[in-house]
Amino acid sequence: MGERYDLDMRLGRIASPDGVAFVSIEGEGDARTAREIAEHPFGNPTFTGRSWPLADVRLLAPILASKVICVGKNYAAHAAEMGGEAPAEPVIFLKPNTSIVGPGAPIVLPSTSNEVHFEGELAVVIGRPCKDVPASKALDVVLGYTVANDVSARDHQRQDGQWTRAKGHDTFCPLGPWIETSLDASDVEITTEVGGEVKQRSRTSLLLHDIPKIIEWVSAVMTLLPGDVILTGTPEGVGPIVAGDTVNVTVEGIGTLSNPVVAKG
Repeated sequence: MGERYDLDMRLGRIASPDGVAFVSIEGEGDARTAREIAEHPFGNPTFTGRSWPLADVRLLAPILASKVICVGKNYAAHAAEMGGEAPAEPVIFLKPNTSIVGPGAPIVLPSTSNEVHFEGELAVVIGRPCKDVPASKALDVVLGYTVANDVSARDHQRQDGQWTRAKGHDTFCPLGPWIETSLDASDVEITTEVGGEVKQRSRTSLLLHDIPKIIEWVSAVMTLLPGDVILTGTPEGVGPIVAGDTVNVTVEGIGTLSNPVVAKG
């Protein structure tokens, strides 16, 4: 039996010479190490005893979700820039789990779209199966938080009148670089940079529907499973990305999710 820990840590997934594994990422900067977790990070996980310098492995998306639930127009200024009123209740949609990619993986622009936008967001990772969770207990079902980019093909959105194709292309849900399990996410800064220029800067305290309300709303509709991801919405400042760009989304207290943009080959 390996060493146990309480969930106050930085959880990631890596590809190492020995395969893919969940890890605890420890230390800072160039001294970071990845300690392998046996099986999965839910409940009371254990360590295997193996570890690697983080520089010697590749970070993957920190979780493989059964589903990705997104909240639309959850910042008033973003609702305004999209030409709509802020909704009185959360508006939710799904991205397929096949849209998930990790840090450093390319966002691939579909050949059928000429207007792909970035959307930097805070993502919530669910830690246990749950249904009908009251807002007062919502944080009890959260494993932690990570950074997301809800990449969106605006022309597909307009053409289709709904969001599945526009939001569902492969590579349109970058997640990472890891999951922070002890973050207070009620008031943290979100910034998005493209080509070194800041495009979005806001705070989660400006969410129209906060994280407990979102979890209550979503779990009233569908059962949430361990590893499911909820994207909480993007602030104002969304805009286009083109091949050759690099998108950096930073959430205070977590880190930076960086992805290059490429044309479909």
